[in-house]
Amino acid sequence: MKNRWTLANKFALITGATKGIGRAIAKEFAAFDSNLILVSRNFSEIESLIMELKDLYSNNTQYHAFQADLSSALDRAKLSSFISDQIKSLDILVNNVGTNIRKQTIDFSSDEFDFIINTNLKSAFELSKSLFPILKLSNSASIINIGSIAGESVVLTGAPYAASKAGLAHLSEYLAVEWAQYGIRVNCVEPWYIHTPLTDSVINNPEKLSKIIERTPMGRVGYPEEIASLVAFLAMPASSYISGQCIIADGAANKYIF
Repeated sequence: MKNRWTLANKFALITGATKGIGRAIAKEFAAFDSNLILVSRNFSEIESLIMELKDLYSNNTQYHAFQADLSSALDRAKLSSFISDQIKSLDILVNNVGTNIRKQTIDFSSDEFDFIINTNLKSAFELSKSLFPILKLSNSASIINIGSIAGESVVLTGAPYAASKAGLAHLSEYLAVEWAQYGIRVNCVEPWYIHTPLTDSVINNPEKLSKIIERTPMGRVGYPEEIASLVAFLAMPASSYISGQCIIADGAANKYIF
């Protein structure tokens, strides 16, 4: 039974690993003895995180740092080659990297739209596709995509962001069906407002925060650790029959319509 609640000896790739939800996922996975490949645009931030994790957990975890801008096709290709040629093993892919630009639809430029879609959606599609051969070798691989409640409902985060997260949700469902025959599970986690650098500008605005709290039955925003624990569960053998699901973590906000 205990072996179903562990990530020991698993190799996990986490994108956007140095801030917010990604950072919390890295800590959670390290606590469960997973070997980690951490990806971020800033190499020094990855090194700092690895040093912190080594101080926190005295285990045999392997750490690998990779600097990449995953909105770039070239960087995505370099990352895939690094995993396939040097790591040679991958059991868990967490497509967490994400970005947003908050403005009205008519104010977006084509470049801004492309940047959001490439970072949030295309990176997950292309990485899942390019890493499919090595994930298939695991026989029990898990892909977890970090979406958003904005992919399910209109929460005024911006149309391109919402479109990217809606696409990520359906991509998760589609791949879960298509790749089940290879032992690959695919799920999507969809948070509401979480205390992260990406949401600071909203949460630190008293008027906007008041509206969020009013719409959340639990009466608060969430914390990265609360998302990380769900992601860890979806990566474990304990969740071996869960696939194709988009799980909303929102303090019941999506159920409150009165």
